[in-house]
Amino acid sequence: MASSIDFDRFKVIPLSLTSICSCHSHHLPSTSSQFHHSSTRTLSLSRPRCSISRIGLFLDGSRVTEVSGIPRSIFLKHPRIITAVARAEPGHLFDDESKEEVNKHNSTPAGEIPTSELKEKNSQLKKRVVFGLGMGILVGGVVLTGGWVFTVALAAAVFVGAREYFELVRSRGIADGMTPPPRYVSRVCSVICALMPVVTLYLGHIDVSVTSAAFVVAMALLMQRRIPRFAQLTSAMFGLFYCGYLPCFWVKLRCGLAVPALNTRLGASWPIILGGPTQWTVGLVATLISISSIIAADTFAFVGGKAFGRTPLTNISPKKTWEGALAGLGGCIATSVVLSRTFCWPTSTLSAVAFGFLNFFGSLFGDLTESMIKRDAGVKDSGSLIPGHGGILDRVDSYIFTGALAYSFVKMLLPLYGV
Repeated sequence: MASSIDFDRFKVIPLSLTSICSCHSHHLPSTSSQFHHSSTRTLSLSRPRCSISRIGLFLDGSRVTEVSGIPRSIFLKHPRIITAVARAEPGHLFDDESKEEVNKHNSTPAGEIPTSELKEKNSQLKKRVVFGLGMGILVGGVVLTGGWVFTVALAAAVFVGAREYFELVRSRGIADGMTPPPRYVSRVCSVICALMPVVTLYLGHIDVSVTSAAFVVAMALLMQRRIPRFAQLTSAMFGLFYCGYLPCFWVKLRCGLAVPALNTRLGASWPIILGGPTQWTVGLVATLISISSIIAADTFAFVGGKAFGRTPLTNISPKKTWEGALAGLGGCIATSVVLSRTFCWPTSTLSAVAFGFLNFFGSLFGDLTESMIKRDAGVKDSGSLIPGHGGILDRVDSYIFTGALAYSFVKMLLPLYGV
């Protein structure tokens, strides 16, 4: 029979517990403490005088109605301080053998990972590698194709990411502190976010569509049956900005910067099936360098943090360290410089270093922003769409702000777009 004992401060001498157990099939053995089980359903304890903390006994769910020498009101007034749980089995009550029985299940040496846990980690790693390679090949093909293929694929990812964002907003961790938008508003915002990249490719700009989208969402919130809340408006507007407006800059970067970049043999001999040499543009090269730099930043930051990480970077993401961040910065800049020499864009090494620097900080800021949202929501992953990786937002968080920074850098700071 399972018993739990709570200790407060009392001197315990022989006690009597009445109406505790109605089961006569288990007889407690006699050890250093003597137990007597009589037909009157009275259980008596006798033990040498000792000083312990608060005693309250609960056996098999039966309620303690009387303890000799201790008023029942004592158990109600004093909160639980220490709880000790014991397993009452023949020959093991208050016996050192019970410790051995418990400890034999913890026979794994200190610092050694159990076999089952090791297998699970290996399985997760295989999933991450397989699906990571698959996504890399797919994204590479979409980026090289460009045009409507790139835009529609981005719109699909934006829609799923927006759904994940609004589910995070509705999660218990965030919803406890504010009123989330109604579900129909969340769905409307997700659809609007998915349409923004398409409108950007068709019109060539995004300003009008964002203004129109904000107006539609505000009207939808004001027309709800319940009283609208300011928190609903802010979370919905941030969703439009975070999941819809920012990803549109990848369309402007890849498809909007159509200046030819034919300084390399690769560009001059670009296959006809992919559009021919005219498709080898500044937008394509800048997109390839930016995405590759972000991948390098994540990889170097992970490896550097595992190997040398000692100093926490921020409380938002405790696993991130300054050492890992510096390794990621170095890897990002190195990748940007190497690819700039390969593609002959940008022609200035200083511009390539600045481009890598900007890509790194955009990816880090995006990663920390999504970590902050997940931390408030009380979840580890934004979703479970990609096995071993989590949701879409978990994979693209580093790219959300980077597209806007990369486009602004090429458009405004590089003379002649870096050609």
